[in-house]
Amino acid sequence: MTQGKRKARRRRPRIGRIAYWVLAVLVGLPAVLVALYAVVPPPATPLMVIRAFEGEGWRRDWVPLERIAPALPQAVIAAEDNLFCEHWGFDLKSLREVVEEYREGERVRGASTITMQTAKNLFLWPGRSMIRKGIEAYLTPYLELLLTKRRILELYLNVAEWGPGVYGAEAAARTHFGRSAAELTEQQAALLAAVLPNPRKFSAGQPSDYIRKRAATLRQRIDQLGPLLDCAKSGE
Repeated sequence: MTQGKRKARRRRPRIGRIAYWVLAVLVGLPAVLVALYAVVPPPATPLMVIRAFEGEGWRRDWVPLERIAPALPQAVIAAEDNLFCEHWGFDLKSLREVVEEYREGERVRGASTITMQTAKNLFLWPGRSMIRKGIEAYLTPYLELLLTKRRILELYLNVAEWGPGVYGAEAAARTHFGRSAAELTEQQAALLAAVLPNPRKFSAGQPSDYIRKRAATLRQRIDQLGPLLDCAKSGE
C-alpha cells in the first residue's frame, strides 16, 4: 500500500466525524432552542439586538397569551395567515408562487406563515433573500413539531416589531394606546394587526386612511373566519 493510500484511509474517519458533528449541530441545536422556548421566554431576538446597535430603544414586556386581549391574535391571524390553525407551518400555494416569481427574476415577496415569521424573528436576521428564506423554511417544522399553536402565537405576539424600538403586544399597546395588551379593544387590535407588514412605516396609534380601511377589512374577515380561529382560543 502506498503512503498516499494510507493517508487517504486515515482522512476518511476524520471527515466522517466532522460530518457527524456538523449534522448533529444542524439538527440538534434548533431542537434544543425551540424546546427551551416552549417554556422560557426568549431573552432577545437578532432584530432587537441589531436595532439596539443602530441606536433605537428597546421597549418590551413579555406577557402570556392569557393576558393579551383575544381580539389581537384573531386579528393577526386574519391579517397574516388565515390558515394558521389548519396548516403545519407552510402555505404551499403561496410558496410555489414565490419560487416562480423568483425564477422569473421578480423581487422576492413575503409568503410567510405566522410560524415561519416566528422562526425568522426568533433566530434570523431581517431581510429578503432566498438564503434566509431557506433557513426559515428549515426551522419552521421544529416549531410546529415541538410547540403548540397557542405557544407559537404567544411567541410571535411577544417578539413582533410594532414600531422603532417597540417589541411585543404589551409594549405596542402601551406605546400606541396607553393601555395594557389585555385591555385592547377590537378596533385597536385590528389597527395593530393592520400595520404588521410594515410597522416602521405605519403607526397603529396614528393610523393613516389606508390603515383604518385595512383594519375595518380585518374586522370583517375575523367574522368570516369562524372556526379557522379556534386554535387562538383558550383551551385549544
